[in-house]
Amino acid sequence: MTIAVYDKGDLVRSSTVFKNAAGTEIDPTGVEFRYTPPSGVTVGLVYGTDAALVRDSLGNYHVDLDANESGPWYYRWIGTGTGQAAEDLQFFVKPSDFTVAEA
Repeated sequence: MTIAVYDKGDLVRSSTVFKNAAGTEIDPTGVEFRYTPPSGVTVGLVYGTDAALVRDSLGNYHVDLDANESGPWYYRWIGTGTGQAAEDLQFFVKPSDFTVAEA
């Protein structure tokens, strides 16, 4: 597995597609997205409750993450009920050599 690498400050889009056994795109009964940035505090998002978890079309969802911390980020897509599925992924955010003085 190749781990994607981003610059600190990038907006990272995570997207997924849920399909049934026949390969047809479906909406699970429930959709969740969990992520853990390098600080170690896990955040959970639920479709229909959290606006950050977006349904693009049948079975297609995305979340945009502000890559504001350097280090490894871990995330998990979860479909519950009809369309049950799960996927664990990760990406890495490089530290920036550029520092900006605060005004």
